[in-house]
Amino acid sequence: MAVIMGLDPGMARTGYGLLEVSGSNYRVVAYDCIHTPAASPEAARLEILYRELTALLERYRPQDVAVEQLFINRNTSTVVPVGQARGVALLAARQAGAAVVEYTPSQVKLGLTGAGRAGKKQVQYMVRTILGLTETLRPDDVADALAVAICHCHHRGWRRFNG
Repeated sequence: MAVIMGLDPGMARTGYGLLEVSGSNYRVVAYDCIHTPAASPEAARLEILYRELTALLERYRPQDVAVEQLFINRNTSTVVPVGQARGVALLAARQAGAAVVEYTPSQVKLGLTGAGRAGKKQVQYMVRTILGLTETLRPDDVADALAVAICHCHHRGWRRFNG
């Protein structure tokens, strides 16, 4: 049995999801968002993110942390803050002794829905279906974090049996 953490890093919100994995069976352990106050300086927000992630990593002790890679779209103003949040997440995970793996948004979508360009609603639906959840996950960062964790579970199982 292993614990896998999925992260969708961001400066304002970092979604996280933890799954307990046994073979092809997944059990949801926890999920939520870490919020940082917009009015605070960037360094203070990164410190909050680091402390919260460190506490989660210490509490749940995941073997693997799967992180969504940075996707650059038209809104280039978010690239630096998201990159900083990703850096904090990667550092916290490594310091906790977890193996860190990264997946592109299209890899995650393809792994869950069979389509690399699936929309948010389709990803949300598949996360809920695979994990047997009834509620809509809000904000989307939570569903995205669980999607990354599921994607990694699929890849992890494939590597174990085929590699």
